[in-house]
Amino acid sequence: MRTKVAISGAGPAGLLLSQLLHLRGIDSVVLESRDRAYVEKRQRAGMLEQGTVEVLRRSGVGARLDREGLTHHGLELRFGGVAHRIALTELTAGHTVTIYAQTEIVKDLIDARLEAGGDIRFGAEVLSVDPGAPSLTYRQDGQTHTLDCDFVAGCDGFHGVSRTAVPGLRTYEREYPFGWLGVLAEVPPSTEELIYAYSERGFALHSLRSPRVSRLYLQVDPDEDIDDWPDDRIWSELRARFATHDGWQLRDGPILEKAITPMRSFVAEPMRHDRLFLAGDAAHIVPPTGAKGLNLAISDVTVLADALDAWYDSGSEELIDAYSATCLKRVWRAQHFASWMTTLLHRDPTQDSFGHRQQLAHLEYLAASTAAATTLAENYVGVAPTL
Repeated sequence: MRTKVAISGAGPAGLLLSQLLHLRGIDSVVLESRDRAYVEKRQRAGMLEQGTVEVLRRSGVGARLDREGLTHHGLELRFGGVAHRIALTELTAGHTVTIYAQTEIVKDLIDARLEAGGDIRFGAEVLSVDPGAPSLTYRQDGQTHTLDCDFVAGCDGFHGVSRTAVPGLRTYEREYPFGWLGVLAEVPPSTEELIYAYSERGFALHSLRSPRVSRLYLQVDPDEDIDDWPDDRIWSELRARFATHDGWQLRDGPILEKAITPMRSFVAEPMRHDRLFLAGDAAHIVPPTGAKGLNLAISDVTVLADALDAWYDSGSEELIDAYSATCLKRVWRAQHFASWMTTLLHRDPTQDSFGHRQQLAHLEYLAASTAAATTLAENYVGVAPTL
């Protein structure tokens, strides 16, 4: 079997790359170890930069996003019992962010690819990658197959096999002393814009998924047992961390899902070896505080699609050779921002009262200074400049 581009992984990165290549007349095959139902239910990030939204629209999968996505022009920093709004749109020459769940992006992309006759093979576990004589070896329905190609795109996440096929890989990693307890609740959001709350009890985030479903997070120890967090305890702790002097009320309701996720930063360099390209979580992980993971994945495959298109169109390898360096500039900018947001808003369990007062002083500066707020806003919406 042969195709032009073999893609390992049917997450947003792999599916969008297949769609972008299709629009350029370049054939691809997507291999995914899980079944379609599992892939469409994987809960991940849901905050899209304006640039990400524009890419999805240009790719022909923006119709439902435009109908159902929630466009935001600001966010709220909450600390000391007081809410402070950061006016993202005003501070970034009109840029916005949009709330639209990753599960819905995946559904839209799968529908678009299958409607166009795209080849997505679910239940196909990639066993190995050959970057030199490019091919993927995979197992499906008990049979082992080899898929030959011109290029391989490793979009198979942090635990996929693609990254292990890159010799001499340099990795950079940071572990954080806390995790997030994330809950999906069947309750209308208590806010119109995201709330990032800092308190002596720890961090909390109020996000949204739809007008009827809320997504909320609590800072917890990464080793905590989820069974120690019954629903009543979760809602009680959320109310305590979101409390304000003006009596703001948090709505509660049935919790549909809950899980604890450790937080880390990770980067692998280079993101290309021979005819293999790494994209998304296969190459980098960011703490979710800055809402950058999904947006970086979309950026990676947009750059990659342009590079492959140039090669097929003219044989030029200029963009292919620049792929890793081009992506890593944005990756490291996002890593810095995500780490900064994480350390700013979370209570380090080893921190003393001096560190706590420093964090409050920094938050007060962000709330009072237009220059400081602009720095946050530019990075949050994805327009921070890089050299």
